[in-house]
Amino acid sequence: MYLLQINPTLIAAAVVPALILLIYVYRLDRLEKEPKGLLWRLLLFGVLATAVAGYLERIGIRFLEAWADRPLLHTLLLTFLIVGPAEEGSKYLLLKRRTWYNPNFNCRFDGVVYAVFVSMGFAIWENIAYVAALGFEGAMLRAVTAVPGHASFGVFMGAWYGQAKAYERAGDLLRSKNCRRLAVIVPMLIHALYDFIAMIGGAIPLVLFIVFILIMFVIAFIVLRRLSKRDRYI
Repeated sequence: MYLLQINPTLIAAAVVPALILLIYVYRLDRLEKEPKGLLWRLLLFGVLATAVAGYLERIGIRFLEAWADRPLLHTLLLTFLIVGPAEEGSKYLLLKRRTWYNPNFNCRFDGVVYAVFVSMGFAIWENIAYVAALGFEGAMLRAVTAVPGHASFGVFMGAWYGQAKAYERAGDLLRSKNCRRLAVIVPMLIHALYDFIAMIGGAIPLVLFIVFILIMFVIAFIVLRRLSKRDRYI
């Protein structure tokens, strides 16, 4: 019912950028394509992650009321202790629950595919909510910032997640556990920094934000291409 109240053009503006990135990542999966049913479920898990993250964020924000009169500290705590951990943690928990023991998880690059699909499910649902409030201009802005941003977080998560699976299959459980931790910590910190710079406001932070996202996008693209070319069965 909620979707029926939104202009279809706005829904398309919210969804299409994420679909383009999903198709691109899917095509980079060279060795063995993942079942489409599994990928659709991962998108839905990404949508579910928005609800989990939203619930955790509402709880966390209550504890920051004491710092409401100190905007910079409040923003720092909000992004690094609440938003980053809640959103990336929710994605990871649902990602691992659905894929870690799945027999289709037999290549390192699969971890990237799975993480990006969960992240894009999250981004699509989040985008729909934003465009409903901000309109077409908001959709265009998020198409070049938030959507590739979530895709980048997914790439970084998936890179460590896939490596964790490789170590687990090789019997190195300690390294596997450490990689799983990094699969949460790395995207969490990058996401928090992304939000922190974006929320500060002002001319200099805006320039820093543009530089930051460009560097992040380039690194994520390089990692994505490199992992695709070096993919191996595990």
